[in-house]
Amino acid sequence: MKEIKKVVLAYSGGLDTSIIIPWLKENYNNCEVIAVSGDVGQGTELDGLEEKAIKTGASKLYVADLKDEFVSDYIFPTIQAGAVYEKEYLLGTSFARPIIAKKLVEIAKAEGADAICHGCTGKGNDQVRFELAIKAFAPEMEIIAPWRIWNIKSREEEI
Repeated sequence: MKEIKKVVLAYSGGLDTSIIIPWLKENYNNCEVIAVSGDVGQGTELDGLEEKAIKTGASKLYVADLKDEFVSDYIFPTIQAGAVYEKEYLLGTSFARPIIAKKLVEIAKAEGADAICHGCTGKGNDQVRFELAIKAFAPEMEIIAPWRIWNIKSREEEI
């Protein structure tokens, strides 16, 4: 396995991704961690993210404005296809993952990163969504999924 010197992290600013930054540095020889958030319309949820990312050890934060592309290339086609789950739930969260993964790959390549990391816990299918999309855009890219590696198994242990 090649040495990991620089990692791009899918960053939400929540507890999971915030503790992943120091974990990456501790477990990957003090690698550089670049945090990336995809703005698909979260609004004020993105306020204060840069300060938080830097404070927890990231070298920088990208907030990628993906709203227009998300609407034109993802939301409209999804609505046109009538994509709902169990005839009731729109697939809002799940179909945002591929566009975020695409941006993670673009930034990872531009930054010369060795790996992309996500904080998906495995409770839903987000691990699969992110990883398949990342591999579709960059099959050579190493993916780090801390929830499959570390010993933390609950929110209480995170805190």
